[in-house]
Amino acid sequence: MQLQPAQLDAHLKKGLASLYTLHGDEPLLVQEAADAIRACARAQGFTERTSHTVSGAHFDWGEVLAASGSLSLFADKQIVEIRVPSGKPGKDGGAALQQLAEQSRGETATLTLVLLPQLDKQTQASAWFTALQAGVVIELAPVERAALPRWIAQRLAVQGQRVADGEVGQRALQFFADRVEGNLLAAHQEIQKLALLYPGAELSFEQIEAAVLNVARYDVFKLSEAVLLGQTLRVQRMLDGLQAEGEAEVLVHYTLSDDMRALKRVRQAMDQGKPLPMALREQRVWGNRERLFARVLPRLDDATLARLLVAAQQVDGIVKGLKRPDWPTDPWQALARLAMMLCKRCAASPHAATARRPA
Repeated sequence: MQLQPAQLDAHLKKGLASLYTLHGDEPLLVQEAADAIRACARAQGFTERTSHTVSGAHFDWGEVLAASGSLSLFADKQIVEIRVPSGKPGKDGGAALQQLAEQSRGETATLTLVLLPQLDKQTQASAWFTALQAGVVIELAPVERAALPRWIAQRLAVQGQRVADGEVGQRALQFFADRVEGNLLAAHQEIQKLALLYPGAELSFEQIEAAVLNVARYDVFKLSEAVLLGQTLRVQRMLDGLQAEGEAEVLVHYTLSDDMRALKRVRQAMDQGKPLPMALREQRVWGNRERLFARVLPRLDDATLARLLVAAQQVDGIVKGLKRPDWPTDPWQALARLAMMLCKRCAASPHAATARRPA
């Protein structure tokens, strides 16, 4: 059974299942969901807990199966946790998880909790993951940047705090989100700090600005999203953050140029008469990236994308130590110019590319 994270509390109040699977890459959300399940289990007499972390191909799954099938002398109910950090249990692990899922049917003495990273569609279609759906499966997806202000406001409300209504409050939440983007655990800690500093109060922008540290973390995939959304200020902030964190220039360049190559291939397919959804599938553009591509492709013609790829080739040389006429010699400055070239095109009027496209 698939369950949304927001439904977990209501589900636990109705009764405890014998098998739970949590998968996601956001440590805070996984931790909170697991803690809620453990707390409910302890309240119902599950006093013993064993934990197994799957590491390497030689992990002993027999030990997990044995733990699941036996109780100690000191407890009549137990929690068995299985962590699979790679998300790939292997052949033996897959068979063991299917066996555990089957054993969980009607089980009352053992609660099995399986913890996994974010899984792709292919893995979710595997036999072992399908078997785990005999219990409760919860996907804990990261909080996207657009939803982060609302998430912060909800967390503040739980501890009896709020921001001002209207534009002033939204500005404060946006500032908060900028400071903690990509680091939800730090966001949680900053929210808790505000509860200590200003308990039960309406928070002003000045109070949030003074209290919230700059703990944002960025990755190149979020940079790609910001570029395709045309968010110039966010793109520059993320580039500054990636540079400060010591990210490799070559990885940033690869991400930007890969988007440009994919956009050009899809644009060419569309110009040849293929529908956009078909062109995206053929180029293996999925998920959120698919939605972003669909948004910006009407704004980009083939000639524009060709110019962007030429620029990307020049920046590739700069990143590798070569000098290029009319380009900064500093790799990060060159990457910033390249990112802004695409970013500004993605933010342009949807009719701009069409107007310049030759008949």
